[in-house]
Amino acid sequence: MPARIIQANDTPFTTVPVDPVTLDIIENALRNARIEMDATLVRTAMSPGIREQGDAFPLIADHSGKMIVGQFGSYIGPFLEGFDGTVEEGDMIFLSDPYSVGGAISHSNDWLVLLPVFKDGRLIAYTSMFGHQSDIGGMVPGSMPINATSIFQEGVRIPPVKIWKKGEYNEDLMKLVMHQVRTPDWCKADLNALIASCRVAARRVIEMAERFGDDVFVSATDLLLDRNHRAMKQLIESSIGEEPVSFEDYICDDGKGFGPYKIKCTMWREDGRVVLDFAGTDPQSQASINMFLNENMMRMFFGIYMIMVFDPQILFNDGYYDLIDVRIPEGSLLKPKFPAALSGRTHVLGRLFDILGGLLGQKTPEFLNAAGFSSSPHLFYAGTDRNGTWFQLFQIGFGGIPGRPLGDGPDGHSLFPGFTNVPNEFLERYFPLVIERYETVPDSGGAGLHRGGNGIDMVYRFLEPGVIAIHDDRWFVPPWGVNGGLPGARARKVLIKADGTEIVVGNKIEDYPVEPGDRLHFVTWGGGGWGDPLERDPALLAKELAQGLVTAQGALRYGVVLTAGGAVDAAATEALRAKLRAERGPIEVFDFGPDIATLRANCLAETGLPAPRQPQWVHQAEAAE
Repeated sequence: MPARIIQANDTPFTTVPVDPVTLDIIENALRNARIEMDATLVRTAMSPGIREQGDAFPLIADHSGKMIVGQFGSYIGPFLEGFDGTVEEGDMIFLSDPYSVGGAISHSNDWLVLLPVFKDGRLIAYTSMFGHQSDIGGMVPGSMPINATSIFQEGVRIPPVKIWKKGEYNEDLMKLVMHQVRTPDWCKADLNALIASCRVAARRVIEMAERFGDDVFVSATDLLLDRNHRAMKQLIESSIGEEPVSFEDYICDDGKGFGPYKIKCTMWREDGRVVLDFAGTDPQSQASINMFLNENMMRMFFGIYMIMVFDPQILFNDGYYDLIDVRIPEGSLLKPKFPAALSGRTHVLGRLFDILGGLLGQKTPEFLNAAGFSSSPHLFYAGTDRNGTWFQLFQIGFGGIPGRPLGDGPDGHSLFPGFTNVPNEFLERYFPLVIERYETVPDSGGAGLHRGGNGIDMVYRFLEPGVIAIHDDRWFVPPWGVNGGLPGARARKVLIKADGTEIVVGNKIEDYPVEPGDRLHFVTWGGGGWGDPLERDPALLAKELAQGLVTAQGALRYGVVLTAGGAVDAAATEALRAKLRAERGPIEVFDFGPDIATLRANCLAETGLPAPRQPQWVHQAEAAE
């Protein structure tokens, strides 16, 4: 049963003309309110994941629930459709369970606050913010167990409930929730920060409506949505063909020794709409790498990718959703059946951007990015220090961003542009560890006219006994290159024990013990290259050699010969490039590197880890019995 909106004043808003200057003022005021939400959050949250890295996402929506400004698209529609209750003035909704809201949030660590904004008895807007909690209970510190087979193992699940009801705070609810988590001080502070952010934005909305009038404000939001719809419609007509195109990529493994898992999408234009059909995607995993992908979230991914690639000046909002038809098979990796585990969905989330790039670039390869939006590497470190104090680190790492039509991919950058690095000084001040090295890995970015970004080698020296967990991907299937660019290097994790023993550990491990003096090399992947590497300026390679971004050996991939002093040997370079051009075949749009069978055969020698085994789906296992 859908939610029931209770309004003291049910007079409908009247559509009125809005002049361009007023529309521009309201648009930018909304943008600023969204920025103020972020500023409020980072000044009041406590966990490093939110306060230092910005793992939280704001939203301001119109009175129907469509996002006007934000980042992740609106989840309000699915919430209203599935919430069996009332929405009244003075209410604030709190939730975290993906299955309760049709995947509107994708794992239980994301706590979401939704504030309906009333003015003079009428619902005029919504403000909302969700952020990743560093711990929500469950079977492991950090609440993202690789070995989970059910969402019940991943910590507290909060269905949509009212944390504020008609202006009254639900203190008992908070006591119940905080009793389930390992870091209640962080969680409570972060939740209050989410609430404060929503209230700040609500005040700004009311101020705008008071200044310009309710009808003008609502009409302006309608115009912003309509403008986005018209712009996206033109982009779709000019960039998406009627002939279906398909693309597939892989999640390397599930942390239980099985993989890779295929994600496939076919795209075409039909009756003015884009169809994104995920038929052919592998069935859901028995591990936690599933992602319950909400269709509106996928529409948002598609839209923001289109806008960023083709026309970044467009205000990103939800106005175009009716132009996108998303089809996801039930029981697949992208729409698992309850109670499938979801905590490791980050890898699928990142891979969706690579797949979108592969789809959109087939018609217009000049706009195509290489692969590299590939994962969001996580490190967890937890234990009890010598003073008997519990410590618990959750940190997001960065990899190489792909080579692009307009330049090199950034080295060691975040998947999401709003994320920032946790300062090493912060880590060393609040956790029992030392950061011995934080540097790019030379040559890890795929060679190309525009180089893929290098990965990062971050070396942690642990000072107290504890356990670590690692969530990363792109260690088996490399990030692909495009338009002649080469694949990027794969991720790698090496633990050097205090006695000097080196252990190659998996990129998905849980509860792995470490001792004082142990050092972890947390090496992330490089982005794929863009364009013919034999066309890259040799002088740029010489400069990058001096900067430590490439090596003399790595420069040979570009056909560039550097002397012992780092200068370009022009004659040797010209000869080598002529030889490489003669030996290679025609340039393909995509360079995926070796096929899966070859990757399996060479896996142990190349990575130090056994190859993942072919996944066994539930129905296959039952048939075998």
